[in-house]
Amino acid sequence: MVTAFLAAYAKLLVNNPEDISVEIISVDEGFDEITIFANSEDVGKLIGKEGRMINAIKTVISGCKAKGGKNYRVNVKSVK
Repeated sequence: MVTAFLAAYAKLLVNNPEDISVEIISVDEGFDEITIFANSEDVGKLIGKEGRMINAIKTVISGCKAKGGKNYRVNVKSVK
């Protein structure tokens, strides 16, 4: 659910949507790390000025905690 949402949302924000992929790694029982892989040109768009866009994404994802009970850390990395 979270990966599909993040992939769809990130594809709307970037110039190269075909390069977007999302990966979840379970760090421990109540904590997952989500990594959004994007083209190097688009990393800045996903982070936004002063981190506003990535903070907004983190806020939306924190709403999933209420439903699933897991904590999430969101990272953005370049693929090229």
